[in-house]
Amino acid sequence: MNVNDDELRQMMALMENYRTRTEALSRQVQVLRSTLDEVNLANESIKALMAAKEGDEIMIPIGASSFMTVKVSSKKDIVTGIGSGISVEKSPEDASKYMDANAAELTEALKKTVDALQEVQQALSTVSEAVQIEYANRQETSTQ
Repeated sequence: MNVNDDELRQMMALMENYRTRTEALSRQVQVLRSTLDEVNLANESIKALMAAKEGDEIMIPIGASSFMTVKVSSKKDIVTGIGSGISVEKSPEDASKYMDANAAELTEALKKTVDALQEVQQALSTVSEAVQIEYANRQETSTQ
């Protein structure tokens, strides 16, 4: 492959663009995984509440890998955040269904983001390899 200086500069810029996109997608994957974990943990707590009887003591996560023991009352409604800072009261069954739907959406978004990340990483690898080959060819040419 014979590349002129302008094409090489374009390839280097493209590599930088791919690196930036890789970093952004990696951060997005981390956020989605963290959010999915949080939704799943909330849903587990809701299901524990649904299975509990009035007066039972159950452990509820309060964040940062910390839990507290609570006594189940007859009122089991759950205040659920639905986005944009809005929360609504739902029955445990409805809250669990909402969490299941939320988890499904997050899982799909995570899959798409991971797929996009893999595509960008492959493109970065391809361009990076081409640049390395060009540099090696130039090095070889300059030593002859």
